[in-house]
Amino acid sequence: MATLSVKPGQRFTLPDWHTNADFISADAERQRSTSHQVRQEGRALRNETNNQAKWDEHDNRTRLAERISSVNRWKETLDKCLTDIDAEIEALAKVKEAAERALQAKNLSLDVAIECLTLRESRRAIDVVRDHVEEELHKEVKLIEKAKRELQERVDEAFEQLCLLQEARQQLSFDHRCKMEALEIDRVCLSLNVDSPSISYKVNPTRVPDGTTGLDGWEQNSQGNKENAEAEMKASTKLREETMLTIAQTNNALEAQRVATEFAFRKRIRDLERAYDELKWQEQNTLEEIAEMEEDIRRLEEDLRRKMQDLKVAHTRLETRTYRPNMELCRDQVQYGLTDEVHQLEATIRALKEKLAEAQDALSALYRQLHRIETDMGYKANSLVLDNKCMDSRRKLVVPAEKFVPEVDTFNRTMNRPLSPLKNGQLELA
Repeated sequence: MATLSVKPGQRFTLPDWHTNADFISADAERQRSTSHQVRQEGRALRNETNNQAKWDEHDNRTRLAERISSVNRWKETLDKCLTDIDAEIEALAKVKEAAERALQAKNLSLDVAIECLTLRESRRAIDVVRDHVEEELHKEVKLIEKAKRELQERVDEAFEQLCLLQEARQQLSFDHRCKMEALEIDRVCLSLNVDSPSISYKVNPTRVPDGTTGLDGWEQNSQGNKENAEAEMKASTKLREETMLTIAQTNNALEAQRVATEFAFRKRIRDLERAYDELKWQEQNTLEEIAEMEEDIRRLEEDLRRKMQDLKVAHTRLETRTYRPNMELCRDQVQYGLTDEVHQLEATIRALKEKLAEAQDALSALYRQLHRIETDMGYKANSLVLDNKCMDSRRKLVVPAEKFVPEVDTFNRTMNRPLSPLKNGQLELA
């Protein structure tokens, strides 16, 4: 008879078996329902998150594109500002150079005016006169010094404005470089996608970096740089106009003064020439008068000698007749006639001596006058030479230096030579 190798376990009842089968079936149904619900929720979540991620990525891509466009607009605005400010810097630099050239040119005008004043200090005696020419030269010196001060002020202002423009340009350039870097970064960000090889997880990417500014601050910074550059360019344009006006005004004023001074020189030279011609005429007439006076003195002396000889004859006759004997020694008509002749001759001799002395005094006066005329002619000739030298020197103001050839000899000058204290004091007093 066969036997069981394993002792059978607990035996369940049939109802337990049915109950267990129903429990397993119900539990499976519940698990399937739960799984179905999870699957549906998962699908909904996937759809929702996919849509959310896609739209978020799309929105941020749009924001990046708009930000790139906004930054690019500011970059273009800064490009234009940089171009404008570069053009303004170049224009102001040219105006500054023009003002410096005009200032340098005034050194020649001042040097020529001082040279003319120095030359005219060599006038002598009565010709050392404060005439219209000297007044015009002193006016010219003062006008040139005033023009130099004004031009120097414009040059200094232009230099300061160039510094301000350069500073504004540096701010614009820095802002422009920053925007170029930001554009490059945002363009890289815009080009990234899930297939990009450079994407990875980062440590605390949502942190706010130090130095972060707000959008309003960003816009105000660029707007401030632009407005500052525009304000400096406006000030520079105004300064350029004022500088060019100053150059034109000083040039016109100096040209008018140069014309007035040279007109005074020409008038003075004409006056000197007329005075010299008048003195020459007076010299000729005086020489003729001296010659005639000397001839008349010679004749007076001859007449005086003859009259003295005649007086000697009359004296001898009278003395000889005193030796007549006895009654012959009478006062006859001869005696009266000889006596009258002696008296007449003595009166004639006195008159001739007086006239001779008067003629000699007049001759001496003529010689003194001739000396004065010749001395004054020397003064006038010297003044003419000096004023002609001045006029020749002033040709440097209108003739290019490389073409200038002196018509008369002038003393060597040193450019920008300072005046001696005496001359400087005289100019100030003038």
